[in-house]
Amino acid sequence: MFGFGEKTKEMVSLETALKGRDEALITADYHFVNGRPLNLKIPNGMDVAIFGLGCFWGAERIFWSLEGVYTTMVGYTSGFTLNPTYQEVCTGMTGHNEVVRLVFDPSIISYNKLLAIFWESHNPTQGMRQGNDLGTQYRSGIYCSNDTQILVANETKVTYEKALVNSGYGKITTEILNSDLFYFAEDYHQQYLAKNPSGYCGIGGTGITCLTGINV
Repeated sequence: MFGFGEKTKEMVSLETALKGRDEALITADYHFVNGRPLNLKIPNGMDVAIFGLGCFWGAERIFWSLEGVYTTMVGYTSGFTLNPTYQEVCTGMTGHNEVVRLVFDPSIISYNKLLAIFWESHNPTQGMRQGNDLGTQYRSGIYCSNDTQILVANETKVTYEKALVNSGYGKITTEILNSDLFYFAEDYHQQYLAKNPSGYCGIGGTGITCLTGINV
């Protein structure tokens, strides 16, 4: 994605991060693809998954058409700045990652299946970059809403790392955190590649299959 300012691979600290603002950013009211309300509400029986796998434009497109995924949205997490803007995130001075937040029906698609798609859709061994996109906001990350998600995420990481190493890749650098923090990105970022079908997408996997082995 096209960023602003100097690219950095070093994480900012709480003390040096931009402070941000108390007011939430204004974003879209409805999902451009499915027409559902774009908010943080979770319908009964649904669950949430938050993934960072590089530029969030391409990351969101991977998930929004999956059967069992109720809705998707893009935003920022795992940093220090309150209600950050895209321009601020691109400076590397917020600590935030670009992420996609999914609301899904676990009776139709399991969290394990979503994890398999996550692992296979990018290269999780690249540290603070994804492909040509360089910066801390492009790091690989799984942000969990409960201990079960943490457990399963770590189990699949161990399994997939073995497959990657056996194929000549390095160790996985994905951060796995127990955090459901999510700040909405601006309106124009939501479902960006549906609005701009020829827009930039730097997402690409390794070609290595992820066999999660648990309720997939």
